[in-house]
Formats: sequence, C-alpha cells, structure tokens
Amino acid sequence: MKRTSHLLALLVPFAVGALGAQVGAAAAGAAPVRQFLVQSAEGFGKGTLTGVRTDALGALELGARLERVAELEPPYVLAAARADGGWVVGTGNEGRVLRVADDGRVEELFATPEPEVFAVAVAADGTVFAASSPNGKVYRFRDGVAAPWYEPGELYVWALAFDRGGALLVATGTRGRLFRVAADGRGELLGELPDTHARALLPLADGRLLVGTAGRGLLVERGLKGELRTLLEPPQPEVAALAEGPDGIYLAAVASEASWAEPGARAAASAPAAPGAAPSSGEPQPVVTVTGEGEGAGTPSAPAATPRGPGKGPRSELWRLDRSGRRERLDELAEETVYGLLWHAGRLWVSTGVEGRLYSLAGGRLQLERDLEERQLVGFAPGSPPALVATNGGALYRLAGGREAEGTYESPALDAGALARFGELRWRGIVPRGAALRWAVRSGATAEPDGTWSPWSEPEAGELLGLAAVPLARYLQFRAELAGGDVGSPRIVSVEISYRQENLRPRIERFEVLDPGQVLVPQGFNPAEQIFEPANPARGGVFTTLRRTDARPDGRLKQLWKIGYRTLRWKVEDPNGDPLRYDLDFRVGADGDWLPMARELEDDYHSFDAQALPDGLCWFRLRASDGRANPGEEALVAERVSEPVTIDHSPPALLRATREAGGWLVEVADAASPLRGAEASVDGGPWQPVAAVDGLLDGRAERLRVEVPEGARLVLLRVSDAAFNQVSFQLAEEVR
Repeated sequence: MKRTSHLLALLVPFAVGALGAQVGAAAAGAAPVRQFLVQSAEGFGKGTLTGVRTDALGALELGARLERVAELEPPYVLAAARADGGWVVGTGNEGRVLRVADDGRVEELFATPEPEVFAVAVAADGTVFAASSPNGKVYRFRDGVAAPWYEPGELYVWALAFDRGGALLVATGTRGRLFRVAADGRGELLGELPDTHARALLPLADGRLLVGTAGRGLLVERGLKGELRTLLEPPQPEVAALAEGPDGIYLAAVASEASWAEPGARAAASAPAAPGAAPSSGEPQPVVTVTGEGEGAGTPSAPAATPRGPGKGPRSELWRLDRSGRRERLDELAEETVYGLLWHAGRLWVSTGVEGRLYSLAGGRLQLERDLEERQLVGFAPGSPPALVATNGGALYRLAGGREAEGTYESPALDAGALARFGELRWRGIVPRGAALRWAVRSGATAEPDGTWSPWSEPEAGELLGLAAVPLARYLQFRAELAGGDVGSPRIVSVEISYRQENLRPRIERFEVLDPGQVLVPQGFNPAEQIFEPANPARGGVFTTLRRTDARPDGRLKQLWKIGYRTLRWKVEDPNGDPLRYDLDFRVGADGDWLPMARELEDDYHSFDAQALPDGLCWFRLRASDGRANPGEEALVAERVSEPVTIDHSPPALLRATREAGGWLVEVADAASPLRGAEASVDGGPWQPVAAVDGLLDGRAERLRVEVPEGARLVLLRVSDAAFNQVSFQLAEEVR
C-alpha cells in the first residue's frame, strides 16, 4: 500500500475551515504565498462528485454503485414502488403512471384525470394502486385495466402502504385523515390526526402504524387498539419521510418552502396543488411551491405549513427514536430539503434537493454519496434492489450494491482574488495496491469555467505536483480521477494548492484636503490639558472661552478644530490586500519643486500645522506603496496630486469706516480668501451679525452696515475669512 502525505515546506499549515485560503511567508518582508485548502465533507461538497463520496471522516473515496436505469419523459417524477421485474412510477403534471423494467424499458400503464400522482403501491399479486391529487382518488390497475377504486373525500392523497394483513392504508390532507381499504374496495376511517396533512406512512411488523404529518410537524403512532399518540414534535413543521432500521425509527423533519424562505410567514394550512390542478369546490385552493433553476421548473413541494418559529433554523433535521423510545437529533442540512429515507446495506440513505444530492448516515453523521445532475431526489422505492427517484428532470436510479470502479471529483473554481501564479498541488491520502489516482488542473478568468479557460493539464508527478505550466489566472480548478484497486479505493483527505498573486498597483480612490482648522485624531484620544479652538464662537459676550470641542466619531476617528491646522485624508485599496505605506510631499507655487512632508505613514490621514507654509497656492502629493509586501523591483506605487489649496494666514483688512446716521458704513477686504463672517459688539455686549450691503457676505471685498444706537461708547467689528483668520476693529471711541 502506498501512503502519501505531501506537506508544504515553506508554509506552516493550520486549519481554516472546510474550504479556504492559508497565508504564509518564506521570509520576513517577502510577498505572501497563499494556499487553497480543500478538505472535509463540507469542503469537498462544494465541488462536483461523480462516482465518489465523502466517508465518515470527510475523505474522498469511490462511492456506492448507482446505476441509471432510465431517463423518464415526464419532468416531474413523484413516487415509485418495486414491482416484479421493475418499478411502477407516478408522475406529474399529466397524471401518468409508468412501468420501468429492470433493463430500462419504459411503458405507460395509464393516466389519471387528476394531474399529480403522489403515491403508488404494488400488492403481492402485482396489482398496482396509484393515488392522484387534487380531488384525491385511489386507482387500481389490474389485468391491463385502470379504474377508480376508492375516494376518501379528501383534497390530497399523499401516501399509500400495506398493513400486515394486506389492506391498503391511505394518508390524506387537508384534514389529516387515515383510511384502511379492504380488498373489495370498502374503506374505513382509522383516525383523524391532530394536524392538517398525513404525509408519510410506516407500518411496523407488530401492527402499529407511524405517521409523519405536516402543518405542525408531528410523528404520530397509531396503536394496536386504534389509539393515537404523538411521539415527537421537532422544530420543523413537516415530518416528510420515515424509515425503520435495526436500531430504531428514523425521520426527516423539514421546513416548508414558505416557512424557511420567509421567516415569520404564515402559509395556508393546506398542501400545494400541482401546477394546472383543477379547483375543488368548497375546498381551500393552495398555491404550488416549486423549486428549481428557473421559474416554473421543479416539482411540487411538501405542504406549506404554519411554522412554529421564525424559520431561522436548518432546512432539514434527522432524528432517531430507539427501541426504548429515546429521541435523538442526529444531524442537519442547513439549505437542503430531505425528501426520502431508506435503510439499506447497513446504513440510512437520505435523498435531498435542491442540489440533487444523495447522502448516507454513518457514525451518526451525514456523508455525501453522490451529486446528481437532477436537482431533486424525491424518494426511494424499497425492494431488491432499491431505486432512487429523481425529478427535475425525471430519472430512475438503481442502488446496485458494491463500490464504483472509478469516479471523478471536480473542485469548485478556486478564487485567488487577483491574477496569480500557481505553485504546487499537495494532497494527503492513500492509494491502495492496484488503485490509481490522476490529477488535472485548469485555470481561467471567469468565476464559472467556460470555453475561455485553459484546457485540462496533468501536473508533473513527484513528491509535489508542479503547476508551473498552468497559465496565470485568477481562478483555478482541479480534478481528481479515482480508480479502485485490489484492496479498495484511493482516499483523499485534503488538497492544498499554493499560489502567489501577481502584484497589482494600489488604487487611490480619494485624496482630499479638509477645511481649514479641521483635525482628525483617534477616537480614544484625550487632549488632556491641550487647548483646541471651538468649532463655533461663543455667543454670550465679547470674550470667547477656550474649550475642547465635543468629540464627533468618524469611523475610528473623531474630528477636532485647531486654528492654523490643515488635514489631508485619503482612501486607498490594494487589489492584493497588501499592507500599504504612504509618503506625502508638498509644492509651493506652480513652479516649485516637490519637497518631502511626511514618510512611511500607516494611517489614512495626516494633520499638520499649515502656518509653516507661506500665503499662496500649494499642492500636496500622495504616494502609496506596497513595498513592505513586495520588496525591491516588485513594489508598485500609486500617486495622486491634490487640487490647489489656498494657504492664507492674513486676516481681513479695514479699508474705510464712515460714520452715518444710525451707525457706520465699513469697507473691508481680504487678500486671499472670501469673507465668511461679520459681527459687531456694542459696549461689550454679545456679538450680533452684521449684514453686507449687497445682501450676501461672500466676496473678498465687502461693504458692511453696522447699526449703532445713540450714546454707544465702544463699537467693535469682528470679521473672519474662509481660512478662519479673524480680526477685530474698533469703530467708536468712548464719548462723554
């Protein structure tokens, strides 16, 4: 036996979940080498399994043999039962009942006027029974003739089974009734369940009957004396399937489409009619729920029930009741609906949708057996051999026993996040004597593999499978071909593929200069005894009291004010996720040289005292580098120059003040910035706004009218510009 355990030499392995990426570095400061890691049932389950499965430990191996017996013309195959030399199949939307022979030949036995055949059963003498809906009826087919045999008076007939005496059991909705029909076609009511629909039947050898319901979602037992007893009420509103194993009873509890997809929704307490079903007078007319890839594609769902909870739990749960009556929740499927259960070959088999996956339960955990092209596996037909019923489109499979001779696993498209160079494929597992394992890889630029991808290529064999020949691409996919040997199947425990992104230039999305006086500090910054100018002047008098501005969070920063300061801020993204460092330069005047301002910044902002700069126009330049992760010539730099910024430290000037009736006419001007504020104080009173003569204070030169009452002794005029330069002028001296 050949044992293989290929380890990555340069990376330190660590678990990151079922399917993910790991990152390591060959040396400090080197560009990161990442790796895809695919392992476990969850991780392998994201790919495509053909003839392979995941075992109880989550390793890939050849799966159980599953033979496709026939592809069926009706797209909706709803039920099947084993018959001599083949199977009987019920379909929708045309109510056709088919016979599929062991060799795959298909013939139509008959068609019902009702569009859906949800259940079929075959008696020991070969008589076929088929239950149609809506306006539920049971048809009997014998000696080549089909005819209505029993009408329970219910809208739906969901399930058929035989009791130990050979009588036919009929499960119905929308009133949750059970009937027993004798050989002469006469029926009797066995009981009314405390729920809307009787969905699944399981007769036991001792004469008891188990029923799964929909609406509340109950497992109900009908005892030997006809008494009804609820054994289990799982969280989901439907018990969709039952099976008996040597260690107890298994059941699947599922959330209806309505309750799972729309949390809190209350669906009608009736089952869905099939597409095109004829209305039944006096009965509620439900709406069909269909699942599939396109609108109108799919099969009628299980009953839409009134959910007990908000619908945030798993889509399906598996439970077991052992012989002593203990209840045990075994496993769950977060997003798949369980349609059928079957005990076969020492394990429980589970059929699901909407991904068309077949599972088995081993060691108390689900393991993925097959991933079929049909999107919904609606159930099983017990027998020897048993069959698997697939719909959307219709097909019948046979569980042939034994193991597949060969199989293939295709991974999902693995996303490197950017254009990448792929290094080595490493895997852990076992290849037994006589078995074989072949690998192939391909790459492309699209998330879904298409004709633009590279062809499949086989890596060079060796201790590490080299991928140097794989073209540079963002996405990679690998394929493993397994062939069985003398003593078993190859087993793949995990697959690791190393890659390194091609370095891409950082992208500067924004580079801006904040308004004069605005500074940014970390949210937890406390200036203690430092003094910061307020955002607004005090209104209570001529003197402003200095105080700290209230913190205003801006992400992890807060904004403060400090006269004379300016702040540069930027947003830069790196396509590779590399850490970035920033350099700032400045230039005074259009003809000036770029001079260094700050180096090796890590934050995305920089506040500085602009009073060091002369009045006039100034420009700032940001350079973002990924050199820390890409040393030497591989480092890339992005550059952005700001818009011209006016540096203005000079306050407005008083040009002329003329005394006139009722006040003063004042002319003021600023050398560089427009005027933004004008206020007057009379005799030390509060500052009051002063109006511009033209009605709008926005120019670099303005005429202001200051109203002054008779007898004023001190008149102050305070003027500020857009750079927050501020000056006060005295317009009147004391008069006695």
